[in-house]
Amino acid sequence: TQDCAGRVIRRPSNRRGVRMKLGPTLEERVRHLEDRVAIGELIARYCLVMDNRDVDAIESLFTPDARVWSADGVMDAQGRQAVVEMFMGRFTVPGPSNLFTHDRIVEFDHMDPDRATGLVLAHVGMQRNGQQILAAIRYQDVYQRCEGRWRFRERGLSFASNVPTSQRPSGEST
Repeated sequence: TQDCAGRVIRRPSNRRGVRMKLGPTLEERVRHLEDRVAIGELIARYCLVMDNRDVDAIESLFTPDARVWSADGVMDAQGRQAVVEMFMGRFTVPGPSNLFTHDRIVEFDHMDPDRATGLVLAHVGMQRNGQQILAAIRYQDVYQRCEGRWRFRERGLSFASNVPTSQRPSGEST
């Protein structure tokens, strides 16, 4: 094996001459790519479920022991059914919404191939009390492969801003 400068690299071996593993195998790398795509689809499904107020689909997003909380303390539910009930109550507050995710960072647990953590940056446009609002959100997630699919084990959210669109500085476009 050679490095980027063309120098020969000797693979380390143990005392018996058996080569030691330097990094993830090709199979492990492909699995991480597939898992990353599946987690991205989970995040996208969450947005659609929330926008569509699809109560029946909420359960499919979360593990049985899931927790959803907000940094401001308004939301805090433990267990899949409690999460569903919390969202049912939350759906009565805002009008139509449009939730978009932007960047995300997903890190896999090297000790547990069925666990990962993530940070998701998002924004939502919604109506509240007849007023259009734009909010920036950060999600702190724990993902768990459960029943053969990636699901949220924990989803924490914090609002970086929550501003009526009528209060934007003049000259900004929507």
